[in-house]
Amino acid sequence: MKVGTDGVLLGAWCPIGNAQHILDIGTGSGLIALMLAQRCEAQIVGVELDTEAALQARENVQASPFASRVKIVNSDIRDYTPSQLFDIVVSNPPFFTEGVIPPNLQRLQARHSQSLPYEMLIDAAYNLLNPAGLFCVILPSDTTQSFINSSIVKHFTPIRFTAVQTTPNKSPKRMLLCFKKGIESVTLIKDTLILATSEGKRSAEYEKLTEGFYLKK
Repeated sequence: MKVGTDGVLLGAWCPIGNAQHILDIGTGSGLIALMLAQRCEAQIVGVELDTEAALQARENVQASPFASRVKIVNSDIRDYTPSQLFDIVVSNPPFFTEGVIPPNLQRLQARHSQSLPYEMLIDAAYNLLNPAGLFCVILPSDTTQSFINSSIVKHFTPIRFTAVQTTPNKSPKRMLLCFKKGIESVTLIKDTLILATSEGKRSAEYEKLTEGFYLKK
């Protein structure tokens, strides 16, 4: 599984605070789990349904400086029963909700919401979070509102939404969303992240957000 911008964004953007235990649902190659391990001292678990992806994630973890704090579990999230709840749950979930289903099974699992419906993801996050824990995801903009509505119904409180634009003149293609478990009266923070300038170079704000993760040329 290739490193994608979506995973990089979520791994760099997700608020960490004083989290001690973090869960990455659908960890894939382990990218987000490893990014979060680089940013804090928490114990991190990545759960991955696909066996080959889970093996790859384990190899990546073992080759990293964070092997003692990152664990990869090959499991359906519905069957995962940890010994403790988590302070933060993150996910870069499947997002092809319509259109042609990819013929390759791995690609289907990685990119089609039939393998992890949003309602199932929201339920899993709620059940696996500590009280007042955080749930962070990245989604296509056109599926965001239904996801927000479903999360609120499940008793999550929206606390921050960041619209991701490729360039200044383009509409947002992705949304970074952060929810808090439970119902509270809070001021929702809404902001925008532009990835590249009109000339196609990385924007200063994207460089600053991800500077700890890209190799210097």
